[in-house]
Amino acid sequence: MKTLSLAIALLGFAALPALAEQNDITRLESNADVTATADRLAAGIEAAGAKLMARIDHGAGAKTVGRDIGASQLLIFGNPKVGTPVMEQNRLAGLILPLHVLVYEDDQGKTWIAYESIEERLDDLDGIKAGDDSVQPLKGALAKLTNAAAGN
Repeated sequence: MKTLSLAIALLGFAALPALAEQNDITRLESNADVTATADRLAAGIEAAGAKLMARIDHGAGAKTVGRDIGASQLLIFGNPKVGTPVMEQNRLAGLILPLHVLVYEDDQGKTWIAYESIEERLDDLDGIKAGDDSVQPLKGALAKLTNAAAGN
């Protein structure tokens, strides 16, 4: 019985990183389809003075190999005024920045906006902590832009 309990406990601990990783992703339901939501996000990015660097259509890419993942677009954007201070603290932040947000359709046809916690991603780098003043503008931009794009 002790062996079974130990095995169950070890399996539970093994699942923790996956659960924590899922918890670091913010998802917002949008009141529009993927294209309209991504368009609103792109417009918000530009209006905020940031630069939309890429818009990748994962859904279209999947169709080129005969697969269907539904509508799915990744927007990559940033603002040197906001990102540079973070990269000055640790150049490896360049692996995390610029910011990226996924707009996708789930299996039920609902549109979602998703992004990883920038605080959690940057917190793993030496010299950068989740509460740093340099990280807060990134966190705020993600929340403000995605809420507006979702129609909230």
